[in-house]
Amino acid sequence: MYKGYLIDLDGTAYRGTEVIQETLEFVKKLHERGIPYLFLTNNSTKTPQMVVKVLESFGYPVTKEQIYTSSLATAQYVSDLNPNARIYMIGEIGLKQALTEKGLILVEQGEEAEYVVFGLDREINYEKYFQACLAINNGATYVVTNGDLALPTERGLMPGNGAMASVISVSTGVKPIFIGKPNITIMEKALDLIGLSKDDVAMIGDNYFTDILAGIHAGIPTIYIEGGFSKRDDVLTYDKQPTHILKDLSEFEI
Repeated sequence: MYKGYLIDLDGTAYRGTEVIQETLEFVKKLHERGIPYLFLTNNSTKTPQMVVKVLESFGYPVTKEQIYTSSLATAQYVSDLNPNARIYMIGEIGLKQALTEKGLILVEQGEEAEYVVFGLDREINYEKYFQACLAINNGATYVVTNGDLALPTERGLMPGNGAMASVISVSTGVKPIFIGKPNITIMEKALDLIGLSKDDVAMIGDNYFTDILAGIHAGIPTIYIEGGFSKRDDVLTYDKQPTHILKDLSEFEI
């Protein structure tokens, strides 16, 4: 039905350590028919190579060129504004690699930074917050990879990147620029990569507030599948409806 697809990961391609079989079969058909697809994730901690290993372990046909993370979108966003930007970064290897591969300069002291870029950091500490606030109070632009408030884990929901980044907003009074889903920035850059027009690409996901709203904000068709973060009964009550509402991707004709 569409010429290309943007596909969410956790809750859509897999749930925790279990593959979602209907999505796997769907992607295999796309691969066999030469229909382009990108896996699109707000996870800023992993490099594309790390994501490929996870997907390959589930049996997905995928290359690192078919992975687009909020870290990659963030690095592209800052590079487009200033290819020689000096950045104070809070985050993990996925964000660090994305920024350095763009030739952006990472600094250790907030006073030296033109941008603060915040991604999920599971070793966050007071000094990192201090340096980030120092930079922003000195005029640095505040950019956050994604605004997810909660992070699903096997032990339950834990603080997400948006919740952690809000500490800096509260302390400085500066609202950040968010890049990841549901914001349009990551979608525009993903569409550039897949090389198709908006009407020809669909966004597939289980989370209404990230995946589906990202597609709606970008003006592209959306495919909601149930069983993940957002419940079908809730989705049906929202003013802006997905283009397709499915139990799983076995119900969708390619």
